[in-house]
Amino acid sequence: MPSDLLREKFVCFRNFNTSEMSSILPFCERVTFPEKSTLWSEGYGDNYAAFILDGKIAIKKQTEFKGKSVVVGIYAAGSVIGELCLLTNNPRVVSAEVLDAADIVILHNHKFEELIVEHPLLGLRLLRHIFLCTSKRLTKSYERFASIF
Repeated sequence: MPSDLLREKFVCFRNFNTSEMSSILPFCERVTFPEKSTLWSEGYGDNYAAFILDGKIAIKKQTEFKGKSVVVGIYAAGSVIGELCLLTNNPRVVSAEVLDAADIVILHNHKFEELIVEHPLLGLRLLRHIFLCTSKRLTKSYERFASIF
């Protein structure tokens, strides 16, 4: 998995040099998912963050109507999804479905914990950058929600 590709696509990796990326990459896994497959389902405890290299992923939330869900976001290359599960063992609160075949880098929560133990400063820096992206996404969600009223 080329570190240059990760730095190019993801803001959270841009401030890491080649040596630092070499320390992070062994904790990650690159996976491809076919169109219409499921990355994870709401209610399950498959805890990992996914860095989308290519493809589109829909994030869906079940509604109170059985079998009905609403799309709460569509994410493409350069997006990080599922990052809230890096620090918890809680079940997923949304589902992630592949709209277009996807090339993804996965960081499981147990691997992230190993990264923090072996390289605490790198783990902290990565976490900080991931949560800055999450904070921006949440701020935009608040703005969209407020605009409804």
